Amino acid sequence: MSIQWKGVFPALTTKFTADDKIDFELFEKNLRAQLDAGINGVILGGSLGEASTIEKSEKLKLLKFTVDKVADKVPVLMTIAEGSTKHAVNLAKEAEQTGAMGLLMLPPMRYKSDHRETVTFFKTVADASPLPIMVYNNPIDYKIEVTLDMFEELAEKPTIQSVKESTRDVSNVTRMYNRFGDRFKILCGVDTLAMEELALGADGWIAGLVCAFPKETMAVYQLTKAGKIEEALKIYRWFLPLLELDIHPKFVQYIKLAEVEVGIGSEYVRAPRLPLIGEERDRILKIIREGIKSRPKL
Repeated sequence: MSIQWKGVFPALTTKFTADDKIDFELFEKNLRAQLDAGINGVILGGSLGEASTIEKSEKLKLLKFTVDKVADKVPVLMTIAEGSTKHAVNLAKEAEQTGAMGLLMLPPMRYKSDHRETVTFFKTVADASPLPIMVYNNPIDYKIEVTLDMFEELAEKPTIQSVKESTRDVSNVTRMYNRFGDRFKILCGVDTLAMEELALGADGWIAGLVCAFPKETMAVYQLTKAGKIEEALKIYRWFLPLLELDIHPKFVQYIKLAEVEVGIGSEYVRAPRLPLIGEERDRILKIIREGIKSRPKL
């Protein structure tokens, strides 16, 4: 299956049981809700998927499970978030063997690589794997910006095809189009900027709150791309307080709590993360429940 790089791609949370094992049954329940809503692809093992605390063997088991359940309905992408080029290459190869159809790839972790090192990192993985690659450009959280000059060099590799645009500068969408035309497909990676970037021409949305609200996420995407801006705005304005849960250091806990409230998730996270308690949990629950109570009729 080729990847079209457009539409909504949920960055799925990883579900855990009370004894810290992957909860495949609950994961499948959420996955079914995403597929029923008409999402266009799924991404595993990202930041929202708690990649930093999941063993490689767990990632590959989750990948195989997802590929089997999706049954070629949509592409399944594995996230590459490694500190070592060797580890990144190995995971890319194992992801391909396990059935991944593409890779979402971050710059090196834990080391602030320079221009030459960053470009070489991406190119090395591209040379080692035939899978199409989406570059994750998130200098706010990961301290390395993939600049336009870097993309100029990465354009030499045909399998580097798209970007998860998370610079939080909406004008970067226009800069990319002005420089490269449609060479790279652009998917917004920040929930609170999604409608804005879609209106500027972004091809898709790598979404977080979609994990709890798949139908509403799809509605915003479809209406915006159809030019029905007023209709999309009504949903987006309702959605924004919930979407803002995606831009906090505890976004994993916040989004998992939202999944609980709509019946397709659990609050279990993997340490050092801990479930929310006290005033913070009450405050986030209030936002979620107010959103559910005023949920728009689609």
